[in-house]
Amino acid sequence: MKLESKLSKVSNRIKSSIIRELLKDASLPGIISFGGGVPDPKTFPREKLAEISSEIINKEYAMTLQYGTTEGDPLLKKEYMKLMEKYYGVDWLHEDNMVFTVGSQQALYLIGMTFLDEQSWMSASKPIYLGAASAFIQRGPNFINVPLTEDGMDLDYLEKNLEELKQKGEIENFKFAYVISNFHNPAGVSMSLDKRRKLIQLAEKYDFYIVEDDPYGALRFEGDPIPSIYSMAPERTVLLNTFSKVLSPGLRIGAVMGPKDVIRRITMVKQAADLCSSPLTHRLAARYMEKYDLVEEIQPTIKLYAKKKDWMMEALEETFSDIEGIEWVNPEGGLFTWLTLPEGIDTMDMFPLAKENKVLYIPGEAFYIGEPERNKMRMSFCLPPKEDIFEGIKRLRKTIETYCEEKGIELKIKTKK
Repeated sequence: MKLESKLSKVSNRIKSSIIRELLKDASLPGIISFGGGVPDPKTFPREKLAEISSEIINKEYAMTLQYGTTEGDPLLKKEYMKLMEKYYGVDWLHEDNMVFTVGSQQALYLIGMTFLDEQSWMSASKPIYLGAASAFIQRGPNFINVPLTEDGMDLDYLEKNLEELKQKGEIENFKFAYVISNFHNPAGVSMSLDKRRKLIQLAEKYDFYIVEDDPYGALRFEGDPIPSIYSMAPERTVLLNTFSKVLSPGLRIGAVMGPKDVIRRITMVKQAADLCSSPLTHRLAARYMEKYDLVEEIQPTIKLYAKKKDWMMEALEETFSDIEGIEWVNPEGGLFTWLTLPEGIDTMDMFPLAKENKVLYIPGEAFYIGEPERNKMRMSFCLPPKEDIFEGIKRLRKTIETYCEEKGIELKIKTKK
């Protein structure tokens, strides 16, 4: 039997994660990896979580070791609503406005299942977060790939395309705009307040939802916080948050907030996907939030990541400032910077050479739907220690020089004044 003849359209669209494939060697001795956006394990509150785990298994076993509800632990909802009101001014949340998922990746998948089919349209940034692309592509929609600028998506470009859909009589098929509002993955930029307001205006004008993905918003190192799109337009927005970057990715807890009717639909899809998330991890997170202020607890983590970001910016400046055509994003938070190399350099083609030099990154090609920009790469600074950051950037310089020499690409060195 030929397997391909039995597979569904959706199954045939699924591709293996390119990041997983590229980073298989990340744990080998001597490798310095700027690849995966994984938190530094030293930031996990393991002793506090271990103490709470023992308590909830011994004293609350009837709940924590049993099946749960599809929506998630009511106590966790209660604690999360308190956090949203205290720190983000969102004081209207009700239990019916929330559903917890198995990480944000499941939330993206469920949103795709809820809204998209082969007649649908949606928009996303160019470049796009790989996990979102994987989740949405499975549904086979049409994409408006919106160029990304230093203050977020080019909304004039989006509006032009929406107007064209309207003229064609297809605007009702445009379901949502997907945005990472703070510290974009992979590009590191944030959407300005003016652009957030304009996106809301476009949503009202053309009648679509905004899917605001905000896994990194709590990890701000500098600059003033910007109100979330959800806080300004809750009736138009579905907000995705996660515990992975602020507590532990091993808990696999994502939070989805939005209009009650939308949350109900997402919950129905989730019932078919997994019946319920883990009551054990939900209650663990809930009891942790009862005992500790989650935002206060991550302040040392933020300071650590801020230092690492500054070290990477310093290393990039020391190592690459003399080469014309190399640029990088200096993010105000999050886990990533985005490098643009001189024209002609293909970071995917260069990757095997980087691996030989024992330094890893994610080629920009991984973050595009359609034709990629091949001279880009994503670099994560959250995991390596200081000495590895500086050494890894030196190895990257060597890799680029060797690649250009082999390919006959001239690296233009700036003349010193």
